[in-house]
Amino acid sequence: MMERRRMDTALLVLLMGHLATALEVPLDLLEGLPQPPTITHQSPKDYIIDPRENIIIHCEAKGKPHPSFSWTRNGTHFDIDQDANVIMRPHSGTLVVDISREKADHYEAVYQCTARNKHGTAVSHNIVVRQSRSPLWSKEKVKPIVVQEGVSLVLPCRPPAGLPPPIIFWMDNNFQRLPQSSRVSQSLNGDLYFSNVLREDSRNDYICYARFPHTQTIQQKQPITVKVLNLDAINDTMAAFYNDTDLFSEDPVDERRPTFLIPSGSSSSKVVLRGQVLEMECIAEGLPTPEISWTKMSGDLPAQRTSFLLYQKMLRIEKVSESDAGDYRCTARNRIGSVHHTIRVTVKAAPYWISGAPRNLVLAPGENGVLTCRASGTPKPSITWAMNGIPIENSPKDLSRKVEDDTIIFTDIQTGSSAVYQCNVSNDYGYLLSNAFVNVLSEPPRVLTPANKVYQVIKNHRALIDCTFFGSPIPKITWFKDASALDGDPYILHDNGTLEFHTAQTPNGGKYTCVARNFLSIYENHVYLEVKEPTRIVKQPEYEVVQRGRSVVFECKVKHDPSLTLTATWLKDDGELPDDERLVVDSDSLTITDVTENDAGMYTCIMNTSLDQDSASAELTVVEATPTPAVVYERPDPPTDLELTDQKKRSVQLTWTPGDEHNSPIQKFLIQYEDALHHRGHWHNLTEVPGTRTTAHLKLSPYVHYTFRVLALNTVGFSRPSFPSRMYKTEAAAPDENPTDVHGFGTEHDNLVISWKPLTAFQSNGPGLCYRVMWRQKSVESDWTTVTVANNSRFVVSGTPTFAPYELKVQAVNDHGVGPKPAVAHGYSGEDLPVAAPENVQAVVLNSTLAEVHWDPVAHKLIRGYLKGYKVYYWKERSLHKHNPHHMEKLILTFSGNHSHGRLPGLHPFSLYSFNVRVYNGKGEGPVSRTQQFETPEGVPGAPPSLIVTNSNLDTLTLKWSPPHDRNGHITGYTLKYQPVNNSNELGPVEELALLANETSVTLPNLKYSTRYKFYLNAKTVRGAGPAISQEAVTIVDEGEGEEEWQKELVNGSQKVVLKGLKGGLSYRVRLVARGHHDQPLHHSEELLVTVPAVASRQVDIATQGWFIGLMCAIALLILILLIICFIQRNKGGKYPVKEKEDAHTDPEFQPMKEEDCTFGEYSDNEDHKPLKGSRTPSNGTVKRDDSDDSLVDYGEGGDGQFNEDGSFIGQYSGKSGSRDTAEGHESSGAPSPINAMNSLNSFV
Repeated sequence: MMERRRMDTALLVLLMGHLATALEVPLDLLEGLPQPPTITHQSPKDYIIDPRENIIIHCEAKGKPHPSFSWTRNGTHFDIDQDANVIMRPHSGTLVVDISREKADHYEAVYQCTARNKHGTAVSHNIVVRQSRSPLWSKEKVKPIVVQEGVSLVLPCRPPAGLPPPIIFWMDNNFQRLPQSSRVSQSLNGDLYFSNVLREDSRNDYICYARFPHTQTIQQKQPITVKVLNLDAINDTMAAFYNDTDLFSEDPVDERRPTFLIPSGSSSSKVVLRGQVLEMECIAEGLPTPEISWTKMSGDLPAQRTSFLLYQKMLRIEKVSESDAGDYRCTARNRIGSVHHTIRVTVKAAPYWISGAPRNLVLAPGENGVLTCRASGTPKPSITWAMNGIPIENSPKDLSRKVEDDTIIFTDIQTGSSAVYQCNVSNDYGYLLSNAFVNVLSEPPRVLTPANKVYQVIKNHRALIDCTFFGSPIPKITWFKDASALDGDPYILHDNGTLEFHTAQTPNGGKYTCVARNFLSIYENHVYLEVKEPTRIVKQPEYEVVQRGRSVVFECKVKHDPSLTLTATWLKDDGELPDDERLVVDSDSLTITDVTENDAGMYTCIMNTSLDQDSASAELTVVEATPTPAVVYERPDPPTDLELTDQKKRSVQLTWTPGDEHNSPIQKFLIQYEDALHHRGHWHNLTEVPGTRTTAHLKLSPYVHYTFRVLALNTVGFSRPSFPSRMYKTEAAAPDENPTDVHGFGTEHDNLVISWKPLTAFQSNGPGLCYRVMWRQKSVESDWTTVTVANNSRFVVSGTPTFAPYELKVQAVNDHGVGPKPAVAHGYSGEDLPVAAPENVQAVVLNSTLAEVHWDPVAHKLIRGYLKGYKVYYWKERSLHKHNPHHMEKLILTFSGNHSHGRLPGLHPFSLYSFNVRVYNGKGEGPVSRTQQFETPEGVPGAPPSLIVTNSNLDTLTLKWSPPHDRNGHITGYTLKYQPVNNSNELGPVEELALLANETSVTLPNLKYSTRYKFYLNAKTVRGAGPAISQEAVTIVDEGEGEEEWQKELVNGSQKVVLKGLKGGLSYRVRLVARGHHDQPLHHSEELLVTVPAVASRQVDIATQGWFIGLMCAIALLILILLIICFIQRNKGGKYPVKEKEDAHTDPEFQPMKEEDCTFGEYSDNEDHKPLKGSRTPSNGTVKRDDSDDSLVDYGEGGDGQFNEDGSFIGQYSGKSGSRDTAEGHESSGAPSPINAMNSLNSFV
């Protein structure tokens, strides 16, 4: 029956869940809205206080009206007014206890805070107040421990019990950590274990320290002296005095198999709580030193959460879960033998939330809602409800409320039902207490985003415009632009009302209206979006090589949105420009005059607006100027006669006599010193004085043995040093300065390394230099802890909390006093791996290849180090088209900094992906978040991989293809387009054919014969058509035109042959014939149809060109005139007038005319019907000519343009024609042929 009720409750929660909402009333923005109290801050459940300071028990709450506060102490009302030492802060429930008149232990108790107003009552959890304790070590007399070399040894620590427990560590008299190894280690209880002792373990300063972290005090146990004796050495030494008598007859320690020092026995048990850290240790003795190994007998160790410490002696498992329960075995092994110990681990769990604590409800009258308090634990926790701090069974009845185990269901709630409900989940290991109010409001919608707010964004960047709203019932948000509702791509409407643009474009700018509505009212708010042009450097600075002393200009011209203010910044080597008047910065350039070697480097211009920036860099190299002839000068002679006068503790007067200048005036004098006490033999620069002076007042440091010398400098260079002065010794004094570069950092998760730059011997000012190192934890009221360190530049503070801020000071001290007050530096103790994974990890699929991952950033205190960023691990599980094997190759995207989302590009459409998120710091990565999955939608398919044309006939073609390799979804069909292509490569009309998804071939009928076609085929999904694959083919020539002769090509035994002279765009039939003796029949192979691809031709029909027709007419007219003149001369018996020109020609290419008949040398009427020399005879016979004997057919296109008449005249035209045809022939797909032109001329003439 109970199970049935739970099922009914679950169904009711599912049906009503969409009506329940978590909505906070914005009290700071909306005045007068009522709200029950909410606890906003309270002290921790286990509150340990410092007995030296006043006790502050926090309790803060908000509500409308502002709540009043009261307290209980040990379960009864705590009357604050009756205790003069206790006050409550105004407008707050925080208690402040003055312990100046009463001891702190008087206020050790269990406290609980109550915050109430007229709408309900909220209560805090129980706050157990206890004072921290750091008791002194009990006095005891520690006797020296004398052991034989090779045996095991345990040095007990037994620190006093403190609250909280102290942190134990072993050090020596110099505050240095005692080295630990696989042989020597400290156990969890603080004792120091030796698996076997060696002679070098002898020492008198084994000191156990206990640091009490709450009071920041350190106490130490009396030093323990350990003496390790080697009996063989003692016997050999004493035998000489006692007649070789063996005083120590005990045998040396032999090698032995391991035995466990801790834990004892063969097995033990351990209980650990879920989420805590499990630490197990096994320390063994033996000789040689045993090695420790760990295994889990009931499974594998969790690799991501497991670490081995103290040389494998400790097994540490972080963030324990129920799966970590079981038997663990540690094994100690050396070459003599091994021993095992089994630890049975039981995992219990204090209550923890399954889906988060109950969330506040804001409901309108008549609405339904659900409060859920879902938690788990081991053993299973019990759940109790209270209303306004009173058990719910004792609270006033409410017909709209129904309690079902961990759920309260509200149905048709009415005004006056506002209250605060408490959910208490508890078991033997702890409890959870959570407040959640139900606020019944009837409020019209309101938009809290300021009206007419202007948002600016750079083009092609993401844009977000807000519409923060409130109302009860929850308003529905709708966005409008120009009276059109905005919904769907490219807009994204978030649940909080924000409107997002993936990539803002210029048309996206303008006025937007956000409309919030519920059944009470409608509210409108207007905002504006301005899309700005990006800032881009259009002319970048260029690499420059400049001679020293010249000038250089770096240009940096930029294009930006004119409505944004541009700021130009120049950097040199990523730092600020030197403060030098030679560097002049203009709006778009940097000018450097009188360039020096120091100006060399990398210069960067940064162009900033309020929205974006762009930068560019260029390098400057400075070279020596071309030397010019100059007068050679000599260096000056060294100064002489050095004297020390006016001697004081920290100063002295030095005088000298200059040497010869050698025609170059002395520019300056350089004074150097040698410190014979600290750095004998090394000279250091002290100061410089102008070349016109011969005296210098020198400031000196204490505790230095000075010797001085002087060098002179002119344009040639420095002189040789002068002879040294007499020695001058200054007295010692306290340090004048403290160490610099004080830093604090951690090398381990529980230490703090304080380092500094030590003072030089010259800076020590006296003997006995050491350093006073001081530290205290920041944000914790505590005293400075101080140690004194000598001959070192670092100090390690052990046992610190992980990644805690510290204040640091280092002060110099010597035998004559302390240095000045040191400055406070800041640092952090060591980092550790993050302990929490990002929560609320989810993915939003933006399109078929892009998804956006969102997560809640990890709290800073759980990162335990410097936040470096987040890493998203993602991988493709399988394609949704068919169940492929899993793809386990993981991809990683790193998002540096404090991000809460990131995008995953380059995804495969129609696929299932898994991903998780991890935070990482300087130490490494934290735990993995819960792995989530998402599916990418279908995309357009890829192109079919092949398209083959087969079965080419007169008017049909068959096309075959393969489906795309990248289907990216379900193929819904194919689209085939085709169109004819003529000889001029002009495309004809397009025919389109839709094909089914299961088709891979199609036969196209009713095509034109002997025609070239171009085909385009693409596949389609529901997302659209993909890219097409194209192919060309030609239908077979109509055999009705006549069967042409078979052309023959002898193969002569070869297995391949290349056919030349084929024409593009035509189809050929090819067959192979085997021929034997003449009387044997021929054997034919099957015919193969070969289509030669057409090549685009730009050949122009010369016969249709006007210039050519005009030229031919002129030539014909000239020839006609010549013929008439020739006949006239012949009748008169004269000579051809061109003869004189012929005689003057020396070119053997020109043929003379026959003087007898005035005819061309090789011209004859008998050759009228012969083809031209060198011309190609067309396949259909010879060229037909007109009856005219002097037709230009014989001259225009024949052979090489050589004729047998007057070459000096006719050859000019034939040469031009030939060159023109040659030029045209290079662009033709076939061999050049004059047939078309000849036919045209025949018809013309």
